Amino acid sequence: MNGKKILFVSSELVPYLPENPVSLMSYEAPRMVNSNGGQIRIFMPRYGNINERRHQLHEVIRLSGMNLVINDMDMPLIIKVASIPRERIQVYFIDNDEYFKRKATFYDKEGNLFADNDERAIFFAKGVVETVKKLNWSPDIIHVHGWMASLLPLYLRKYYADEPLFADSKIVTSVYGRDFDGELNSEMIDKIAFDGIEKDGIEPLSRPDYNNLLKVAVNHSDAIILASEDISDDLKKYIENLQKPILPYVSLQEAEEAYTNFYKTEVLK
Repeated sequence: MNGKKILFVSSELVPYLPENPVSLMSYEAPRMVNSNGGQIRIFMPRYGNINERRHQLHEVIRLSGMNLVINDMDMPLIIKVASIPRERIQVYFIDNDEYFKRKATFYDKEGNLFADNDERAIFFAKGVVETVKKLNWSPDIIHVHGWMASLLPLYLRKYYADEPLFADSKIVTSVYGRDFDGELNSEMIDKIAFDGIEKDGIEPLSRPDYNNLLKVAVNHSDAIILASEDISDDLKKYIENLQKPILPYVSLQEAEEAYTNFYKTEVLK
């Protein structure tokens, strides 16, 4: 991976949030690339339950300050950064008081999904791309982890289709086991269509449950990693029928060699 530039975009990441399959692999995959000579950038949302003082987050003024339009509303974009000390890895946080100040990730105190999780996902996808544009950093691979990041492939391929910075970037989506029950806001498909994205290409989002979010993500990806053993049969069959490069599930102990080989032989070929 020497010299290759990989952008990791994740819903969750240790040590900033509790360990689970998404947050752990979102840390391990960049660490592997970093230790093998690759250049990396990591992006995640700045949820309100991340302790900014303990993790030493600070705002990057030169990257903040723009507004993103979400469903005809102007929403300020704030960018913060922190470093994972033992790995010397820098992490960029996408922030907005309306979407991410609350002291939780995806659910309210009653255990219900936040009603605006759909808009948070749109804001996160746009925020990542706009920030990378400001950094003027052209990634060879963009690797997506977790459902809150699942709109990024769609927006890169449709909304930002003419952006030269990503013209040669390959998108990899890691698919995990079902991360939430129920559905996001039923108006999600209309909010995405507001950005000029044709509804024909996002038809699964007329019912925005976990599997359908991931179906839209893999539809707009170049390669797919099965990151869990418990992916639903429906989603697994859908992925296999796409006839795209697929890395079957491997354990964490096997991941470094498997991911590196997959990047080199299937994604960058």
